[in-house]
Amino acid sequence: MRKLLALIVVLFATAALAQQDDAPPPAAKPAPHAKSKAAKGSPSKSLAEKLLACLEIDDETKDRLDCYDAAVPPKPPKQKAGAANGVMDCRFVKEEDERLKCFNGFAEKIPKFSSR
Repeated sequence: MRKLLALIVVLFATAALAQQDDAPPPAAKPAPHAKSKAAKGSPSKSLAEKLLACLEIDDETKDRLDCYDAAVPPKPPKQKAGAANGVMDCRFVKEEDERLKCFNGFAEKIPKFSSR
C-alpha cells in the first residue's frame, strides 16, 4: 500500500513538472521608465516652447497652422463654443483661419526667455 501511494505521488509530481515545462513563459512587461518620451535622447519641449517655435514660421500660412495643430491637435467643436479662454480652447475652432488667429493671439502673449 505504501509503495502504491509513493508511486501515485511520484506520478503526480512528474505530471505537474511536465505541465510547467510545456507552458509558455509569461510575457515580460517593460519597465515603466522605458515608456517615457524623454528616453529618446532629447528632452521633450513644453507646450509654450512648441508654440513659440511655430511663430517662427511665416504668418497666415498652412505650415504655421499645421505646426500649431501638431502641438495642440484639433478636436470636434463643442456644442456652442464661446470665446477661447486659453490656447487649448483654440483646438475646438473649426474654421482654419479663425483657429490660426486664435493660436497666434495666445502664442504672441507668451514671454520669450533667452535660451541657455
